[in-house]
Amino acid sequence: QMADFTFYGGIYRDVNIIAVAESHFDLDYYGAPGIKVTPNIIGADAEVEVEVFVTNKTEDQVVVYTVSDAEGNVIANVSSDDTKVSVKIENVHLWHGRKDPYLYTAEVALVEETTVVDGVKTRFGCRTFEIDPENGFILNGEEYSLRGVSRHQDRIGFGNALLKEHHDEDMDLICEVG
Repeated sequence: QMADFTFYGGIYRDVNIIAVAESHFDLDYYGAPGIKVTPNIIGADAEVEVEVFVTNKTEDQVVVYTVSDAEGNVIANVSSDDTKVSVKIENVHLWHGRKDPYLYTAEVALVEETTVVDGVKTRFGCRTFEIDPENGFILNGEEYSLRGVSRHQDRIGFGNALLKEHHDEDMDLICEVG
């Protein structure tokens, strides 16, 4: 292997042990937490598809979907046998990058009778985007300048076993350059 950085070995990030019930949201779904949210903007509203991936779901279990706004107000609450539902957000507040990073929350529970067997949640933004050869990246109908940065995760004396304050400092520097 060849690269412009050093290869290290061993465990150098946080490690977690996760215990789940027999029925649970799939922890092996492409490294995701078992939930996928896909918003589609239609006029001033959003149609939001929430899909979950469940391991060993039984017939007597239902999936309860809750979508909340950034302030925690419940917008939709749906109980279903299906692992995919659509909910409507009227007068959606669009996510607009760093200018207005508004996020909704989708929370899903696997419920048997009155007991929550497992739960998962994720935050998501509603937005439109396109790439135009003349105007570049378009976010919610407006030109939006994109800038990139390459970050090598290593420091003298630490290798790539960085502390939280190192990550914070790097993010502050990246934000400072735009």
